[in-house]
Amino acid sequence: MLFTLSFVAYLLATTTYVVFFITQKKKIRSAARCLLFGAGILHTVTILGRYIAAGHTPLTTHHDTVSFFAWSMTWAFLSFRWRYQVKNLGTFVSLVISALMAIAALSSQDIAVLPPALQSVWLPIHASIAILADGFLAMGFCSGLMYLLQERELKKKRFGVFYSRLPSLEALDTLIHHCLTVGFPLLTLGIITGSFWAKQAWGSYWHWDPKETWSLITWFIYAAMLHQRFIAGWRGKRAAVLAIIGFVAVLFTLWGVTFLLPGVHSYVR
Repeated sequence: MLFTLSFVAYLLATTTYVVFFITQKKKIRSAARCLLFGAGILHTVTILGRYIAAGHTPLTTHHDTVSFFAWSMTWAFLSFRWRYQVKNLGTFVSLVISALMAIAALSSQDIAVLPPALQSVWLPIHASIAILADGFLAMGFCSGLMYLLQERELKKKRFGVFYSRLPSLEALDTLIHHCLTVGFPLLTLGIITGSFWAKQAWGSYWHWDPKETWSLITWFIYAAMLHQRFIAGWRGKRAAVLAIIGFVAVLFTLWGVTFLLPGVHSYVR
């Protein structure tokens, strides 16, 4: 029931953000922010409830992983909201959060018994850091998508519905960079803690398991993006496209590898 209430709260917040996007009335925006904050609090209580019911960190099933992904994206946005004023970012972010919650809702909510390899202190450390990274990288994806939409409006020279409602290209480029500078270190730390866990569980730091391999591929995409930004000055459209490509790799690592490529991580369902 707690999860259902959280899902409904997110849907209400998303609907309110969409209404604000159309009307641009500040009172509606304030209501949307309050609803999203309330949904985030309720979702936190939901995750704590799952922890109490399961007796372990609830990050070992498909439902729990995607639910935590939505939670991390919510608080990534709310934490950035205190520092950065980015017009209508909440609309795009809330749509992605609601989509993640819908996927979690369609997944089995049964609590799984932990296999021996997961009975470790590294479970909450590695899994939470890795998914928190995904939350910030998802913010970068939303920013990149907004950048491409705004650039398209400017190129057409026939300003439509997005032009007046989206931030400047410079503001979006800065936001992409800031999302990456938080998400990439967390992604790096997630891979490092995962390797220590692998050493404890299987006696080796790296197995070239499909999920490990795709995590490394994702890391290289974002590392290349940072390198090119600082060394070659890649900004603007290139950065936006790479932020989107990187997030596609994140999603494939989360879902594609789990369901298409069997390996030692296949117990995550």
